[in-house]
Amino acid sequence: MHDCEALLQYEFNNPQLLEQCLTHASVASTRLASNERLEFLGDAVLGLVVCELLFRQFPQHAEGELTRLKSMLVSRHTCAQIAANMGFDQHLIVGKGVNSSGRMPSSIQAAVLESLIAGVYLDGGLEAARTVIERLIAPEVERVTQSDHITNFKSLLQQLAQKMSGVTPVYRILDEKGPDHSKCFQVTAIIGSDSFPAAWGPNKKAAEQNAAQNALCQLQGENEAGSAE
Repeated sequence: MHDCEALLQYEFNNPQLLEQCLTHASVASTRLASNERLEFLGDAVLGLVVCELLFRQFPQHAEGELTRLKSMLVSRHTCAQIAANMGFDQHLIVGKGVNSSGRMPSSIQAAVLESLIAGVYLDGGLEAARTVIERLIAPEVERVTQSDHITNFKSLLQQLAQKMSGVTPVYRILDEKGPDHSKCFQVTAIIGSDSFPAAWGPNKKAAEQNAAQNALCQLQGENEAGSAE
């Protein structure tokens, strides 16, 4: 359990709670003694923190886009991947045969992550849970925001700028904020002598994409999508 706490970077005040987080139904004395109820709560806490994170870091995104990103970040697949990458599943207490194939089922991997999130929430409160979640989810936020599902506004802006004036856009960082594990950046797009409305992003690449989207909107006579605030 100490190894699991080291991975979480959180020390439990109640070790019995951590033990329950790691106890699968296949080995628990009753289902209520397993981590199933904690999984239920952890799913809700994860959803809340991810929604707040996306709302704060993507002020230019409408509800539909935020919902799409959230669904990707809290999916069973993503939770299982985080658990496997961190090695949480290696500390799970399971009955014989659960991982007889040599690989823990992804549903169980996802469940242990959600259970641990619930455990941290119950043991240390929402701020403790938020710290753990934001650290674990940060790489996944970067991955989904850089996926092919997101329009490449930088490429579109470059094509338009070269067509209009033969100039390639450049990007300048104006500000940054947040802790090192969850830092976001404010970037503006510049074409020649013209600067366009700045935008925030959870990393430099995402901020540049958002700034490019703002520039495109202004050049095409639309309201900017991002915010300079």
